[in-house]
Amino acid sequence: MAQVTIRSWGNSQGIRIPKSILDKLGLTISDTLDIAAENDTIVLKKSFAHKSFEERLAEYDGHISISDFDWGEPVTKS
Repeated sequence: MAQVTIRSWGNSQGIRIPKSILDKLGLTISDTLDIAAENDTIVLKKSFAHKSFEERLAEYDGHISISDFDWGEPVTKS
């Protein structure tokens, strides 16, 4: 377990996260994290980020998956 020290950072306080932890979690500079306090623990989680159109297009494999929806039996007016 690593230890960090809270330091002044402008009008706020901050900690430095060791590179080994950033690498292990796949975090990079400018990633956004969600922060929460739970009991006596600070929890940091990588925020969900929507993929850009370009990212989605790069992952596209040519297959379109459309789910069929069952609307039930046809009903007509009498």
